[in-house]
Amino acid sequence: MLRVVFLMVSLSMVYCHKRYMDQIPNGHKVKNPCKSSEIWQAVGHNDILDGHTGYNLFGEDFKRHNKEWSRDLCMLDSDKDGNTNGEELGDPSCIWTSTGNHNPQAVTGHPGICEPVGSPACSFQAFSCSGGFAGSHKHKGRDY
Repeated sequence: MLRVVFLMVSLSMVYCHKRYMDQIPNGHKVKNPCKSSEIWQAVGHNDILDGHTGYNLFGEDFKRHNKEWSRDLCMLDSDKDGNTNGEELGDPSCIWTSTGNHNPQAVTGHPGICEPVGSPACSFQAFSCSGGFAGSHKHKGRDY
């Protein structure tokens, strides 16, 4: 019985991530900024694979925008690296919709992790390629 419950919970978590990945341009193509051969499967979260580690900067903004892609969310620079979420996800003109026929451009970055990782411009972020996100960090008065 315990195995069945575990399996059901696991499947529902995978479904939720897939559903949210479908709500952003190139949601299934966002690369790990430390290892470009890996896809960051939980784009709005601190951990590459699961959403149990808390939201990253993009995840917080995605949540505030009702977990839907919008022009406002597209124009934000959630990770404060100088590129809008739309630019990083291949929708620089903010015209992509989950139901439309607009094909986004290639992904250029991760909207929730300041890049290049370890650069002086990203020193506010408690993320490193060797340790991932270390605890929470503050930026412009917001805790993450």
